[in-house]
Formats: sequence, C-alpha cells, structure tokens
Amino acid sequence: MKGPKTYCVLILLVALVALALRLPHLAHRPMHSDEAVNAVKFGQLLEERFYRYDPHEYHGPTLNYFTLIPTWLTSAQKLSEIGEFTLRIVPVLFGILLVLMPLLLADGLSKPVVILAAAFTAVSPAMVFYSRYYIHEMLLVCFTFGAIVSACRYTLSKNIGWVVLTGLFLGLMHATKETCIIAFASMLLAFLLTSVIRRQQEATWNIKKEIIPVHIIAAVASAVIISVLFYSSFFTNPTGVLDSFRAYSTYFSRAGRDVSHVHPSYYYLKMLIYSKYAPGPVFSEALIIILAAIGFVVAMTKKSSHTANSHLLRFIAFYTLITAAIYSVIPYKTPWCMLTFLYGMILLAAIGAVKLIKLQPNLLTRTIIGLMLVAASVHLTWQAYSANYKFFADPRNPYVYAHSTTDVFNIARRVEQMARAHPDGRGMHIQVICPYNDYWPLPWYLRSFTNVGWYDKVDDNAPVAPLIIISPAVESAISGRLYELPGKKNLYVPVFGKYTQLRPHLEVRAFVTKDLWDSFQVMKDDSASSRN
Repeated sequence: MKGPKTYCVLILLVALVALALRLPHLAHRPMHSDEAVNAVKFGQLLEERFYRYDPHEYHGPTLNYFTLIPTWLTSAQKLSEIGEFTLRIVPVLFGILLVLMPLLLADGLSKPVVILAAAFTAVSPAMVFYSRYYIHEMLLVCFTFGAIVSACRYTLSKNIGWVVLTGLFLGLMHATKETCIIAFASMLLAFLLTSVIRRQQEATWNIKKEIIPVHIIAAVASAVIISVLFYSSFFTNPTGVLDSFRAYSTYFSRAGRDVSHVHPSYYYLKMLIYSKYAPGPVFSEALIIILAAIGFVVAMTKKSSHTANSHLLRFIAFYTLITAAIYSVIPYKTPWCMLTFLYGMILLAAIGAVKLIKLQPNLLTRTIIGLMLVAASVHLTWQAYSANYKFFADPRNPYVYAHSTTDVFNIARRVEQMARAHPDGRGMHIQVICPYNDYWPLPWYLRSFTNVGWYDKVDDNAPVAPLIIISPAVESAISGRLYELPGKKNLYVPVFGKYTQLRPHLEVRAFVTKDLWDSFQVMKDDSASSRN
C-alpha cells in the first residue's frame, strides 16, 4: 500500500460500489413471505407502540426496533404509510457496515487484506442479495463479526471499552436470532483451538495471564443488559426474557420435523461453487471458495509479523470452518443462513489472494494475478447485478428461495381497482381463504385495506365478501355460494384473466360480485374516454 491517501480512496470506492449495488430499486422485488411476516410484526410495534417477543415465530426483536429509526425519520405512524424502501434500508445499512468492518482489523490483517475483504464483501452476489432482504440475517452477521472485531481490538489494547463493546455485540446477537448459539459455540471452539496452538508455539504464554476478571464481568454484564432490554421490550414485557430461552425447544423441534427445508450437507457449498438452472445464467462464487481455501492454509502456517496477527488469522479460519461444518450438518437449511460463514470465507479469501500475489517471483506475474483477480471481481459484480436487478424473483437465481412471484403486484393492483369501484373503497370487505394460512405475502400488499378477513378454511357461517381470494383447494367448498342461480344470489365472476400464483406452483384465484365487476368495467371505460 503506497500511502494513507491511496488506502482511503480505495476504501471509499469500495463503499460506493457496495451502495450502488444495494441501494437502488429496493421496492422492485416482491416481498418474500418471511419479509412480509416481519413487516406486519413490525407494524404492531409502529402502530401500538408495543412489542412482545413470540418464542414460536418471528425471531428476535432487534430488526423491529432498528426499523423504528427510518420510520421516525419519515414521520410514519402506520404500516400503510411505509413502503419496502423504509424496511429494506435497515439490512442495507448493516450490509454496508459489514463491508467497512475489516477496517478495524487493518493492524491484524494488513491493509491489502482489508481492502480485498471489503471489496469481496461489496460485490459478493449472496451478500448483496440478502443485504436487500428484510430479514434478520444481515444484522446477525454484522453483530457476530462486530463481536469478533471488538474482541480482537481488546486483545491488542486491553481497553475495557472494547470488551464492553464485545459484550454489547454478543447481546445483540442473542436479541437478533436464535441461531446465534451456533456462532457462540463456533467462537468458543475457535478460541480454544487457537489457544492450544499458541501455547504450543509460545511456551511462556499463559491464557490465565490474559484474563482480567473485572473485564470479563463487564463483557457479560453488557451482553446481559442489552439482551434483556430488547427481549423485555425495554422492561414492558419481562416474560420476554424467559421466552428467549423457551424458544429453543420450538426451533429444535422445527428443525427436526420441517421436511420442506431439509437439504443435503453439500447444499451451501454447491450453491456457492456452481448454480445453473437451465436456461438461466451460471451463478458462482467459486473465486471466494478457492481463495478461502488458500487463506485457510496461510492462517494455519502463518507466523505473526508487523503486518499480520497469526492468532487472529487462525481464529477466523477455525471459526469459519466450524460454523460452515455445523450449518452443513444441520438438515434444516435456508440459503441466507450461510452468510455467517460466507463472510468468514471472504476474510480468508482476501488473506489467500494477498498471499498468492506475494508468492509471485516478479512484477509481471504479480500484475497478471492481480488483473485476474480484478476480472473475477468484475464477474462477481455482474452476477450481483443480475441477481438483484434481472433475476430478482426468478427461481433460476439460486438465492431466490420459496420467493413470491411478481404476480403479487398484479393481485394488489387488481384489488385496488376493485376498491375504487366499490362504494366502501378500501373499507370494502375482502376475504382471503388459503389452507395452512398460506396467503403470505398478501397481508403486506393489502395492509391499507381495513376490512380483510384471513381464513385457513371456508366458514359457512360467514357471509361471502364482495371480493374473495382463495386457494384452488377450497374452491369446491365455496363454489356453491358463488354460482347460485341469477336472482337468488349475486353472481361471482373471476378477477384474474390468467394463471396467478403467489409463489411458484402456489396458485390463487379471485372472484368478485357481478355488480362490482360491472362497476369496475364502467369506471375503466370512463377513464379511457376521459384520456381520449
């Protein structure tokens, strides 16, 4: 690195690239069902000014409370007053923090490694894609490595401020998602393995001399306090603290019986190395995997110097390997869960890339390797762009998982049109009937309608609404109430002119009363005449 100005310019360019890939068109992609569930849960906090942790669903409270910040900035008071940008800007900002986090490890990793780690994080297709997802994962990854970075800074300075910050991040991890226990276990094992190797290499080193009891107490206290604050809803729901531990029985049970998310052990590795669903493009982050393998070897053989801390390198290597192994062994898998060990792989990849360049015997070969890395990074950038702006809801994108189709936009648009033709407007009665409550993300898209009934089966005692949205599975149960003889009941007609699905292979159908449909047609004709 030639100087601090060059270093700062490169970091600034990386940050701008990260923003350029993450920030635009946040409302362009339809809401995933999980995003919609999180959004509606946040709506309760926004509108009722109260949050209660549910140990059976929704994960931890940090996502909800951090989302209050952009809503306060926009002065929104109701869920209907905010959009996808307000929600998704939260993981975007944490994704940017993750890009910049290696800066705090410059004296432990070296500046070239830091720049490459930031660059790989900025353009990694998976990192970019899930930085635009309103789920808990990006917050969890950011807090996890915030704890690791703070702990590293503490070992270098013994400043109690860093150990308090470490505890704060650990508490935030616990308050974000139940899978934090995997990270906790991996951190502990990685620390023990790193300590064993250090003890073998440095006979005079003693771990007991490194421990300052009051600092450990400070770390634990800060972790407990921040976790209790969030889970107790800032002391308005004390049982939330106990619920945060009761939740593990639910999630352990679900992981064992939910076959819909069971995948083989190589699921994550295959996704990262090579994914192609004909006739779609190839998605691959093999560059990061290969360089991470080199970085792992470097970490295991590296000796400390003035530019790198071998103990930090080994800790990152062990942590990444252990976390990846645990997530791979667990049968229950969703693609965003890999982000925790993917970020570790990115750090190792940066270490491997720098070592690869340094191993070259002359300037020419170093330049060639450098240009190859630049070209590969450009290809990662292209993949990130394609995944987020071309194949954002396309199952040919490996990061698209059980995702809502763009049909949800058409459903919401047609319901809005029917409401305009109805005398009650958005107060029009609507019924949504889908077995197992499999109607998400519709509650998000119908959030501005005030009279929507959500059902998992047909209620024969409830009057049929002027507009109903149903799963084909319940159509036979309700058809007798829709297609009666003229004069006895209001005839119902289909709303959609084509096959419409919430997710791939999950069809929904909609019907409106004939008089409402006629009113809509008249309104549409009048609108067309006024334009002409």
